[in-house]
Amino acid sequence: MKIATLWLACSAAIAQTSEGERQSFVPIDSSLEAQFNAVAMDERVQAALIKLEEREEEAIQEQIRITEIPAPPFQEERRAAYFLERVKERGLADAYIDDEGNVVATRPGTGNGPTLLIAAHLDTVFPAGVDTTVEFRDGRYYAPGIGDDTRGLTVLLSILEALNESGITTHADIIFSANVGEEGRGDLRGVKALFREHPETDGFISIDGVRLQRITTGGTGSRRFEFEFKGPGGHSFGAFGLPSAIHAMGRAIAKIADLQTPQFPKSTFTVGTVDGGTSVNSIAANAVFAIDMRSNDKDSLAILERQAKTAALQAVAEENARWNRNLISVEFHLIGDRPVGVTDHRSPIVQAAALAFEAQDVNLLGLNISSTDSNVPMSLGIPAITLSGGGDGGGAHSPDEWFSPVDSHLGPQTVFLTILALAGIEGVADPILEQRDD
Repeated sequence: MKIATLWLACSAAIAQTSEGERQSFVPIDSSLEAQFNAVAMDERVQAALIKLEEREEEAIQEQIRITEIPAPPFQEERRAAYFLERVKERGLADAYIDDEGNVVATRPGTGNGPTLLIAAHLDTVFPAGVDTTVEFRDGRYYAPGIGDDTRGLTVLLSILEALNESGITTHADIIFSANVGEEGRGDLRGVKALFREHPETDGFISIDGVRLQRITTGGTGSRRFEFEFKGPGGHSFGAFGLPSAIHAMGRAIAKIADLQTPQFPKSTFTVGTVDGGTSVNSIAANAVFAIDMRSNDKDSLAILERQAKTAALQAVAEENARWNRNLISVEFHLIGDRPVGVTDHRSPIVQAAALAFEAQDVNLLGLNISSTDSNVPMSLGIPAITLSGGGDGGGAHSPDEWFSPVDSHLGPQTVFLTILALAGIEGVADPILEQRDD
């Protein structure tokens, strides 16, 4: 086992290094490293790591079984019920499904430690009716959702099994959850519910996707709206002269398309869908478009939202002025709110993960900003990171999504070490994760 000290890199880019050197991104506190080493060297931990590798082939079969249970947005019930039974089989008989649809199970600690929440999401982006049968071709498993996030769910079960058999008592209470609503219009509803119900949580890890290369420490925020335009409508010939909801919408989209956004912090927008009108020979009485706005900075996201809404109001005014009839209006309906968040790279939760990468000889390529379930705790000031479940893969969110179990055992091993370092082991090491004052 190799345990090395990591030093802060000033740039997020991957630098060229000479032989024997490694680019690194996280400063490690020496006392924290000593706690990590004590956990990593424990005989029970070492035995569990070996079992995780030996049982990876069985885990892949479980991954296939979960993949083949469809879990469209807002229809995760079948997969949740299956996952609940697998959790109970692994020693957490009190596991349950909460009011939001999340599977929740707690592994108690000594009673005087922090609370750590670990989650992977049940839902996929694919609607009902999509065939999720797994096919094996040329060393790869193909199926919609095979990686995102069935891999994370599989890792949760592997870790639960390893903990159950290890005889390890942690200082921290560890809450395991398979949560709903991470994708699309799910709007992180599952993890939002978890933090409403478990405000005592001191730290959070999301296991999401494949390719164990980076630690996600930033949450890209998003605001999603439907802009709804309304007017009187009428016959295209007989009522000509009335303003059109679709014309107003078109003016708005054109104005929004010309908005300028900063490259740093990265801020983006897109009008993703449009709808409206009655027929080709009708002046439209209604029109609506859906817009997605994202940024890595809360203030920049708020500015972008104001600009988009202002553009729509100006478009309405111009359409009404064009016909000298004040008949068109616009309403803004919020359909998605993912908060911006960040976990400091010096945080103990980031250090623990970085040390786990080193312990397993996994090259840490850098820190990442993305939109995951970790956005919610990050926005609440709770230390949170997202780690992948390991293996290789690609085509996420497409029918050709694939997964390859190349060194995939390193995923559960790395997450396992991170969890135990944060939670601490009775008689071995105190928890790295700190209890929050509030």
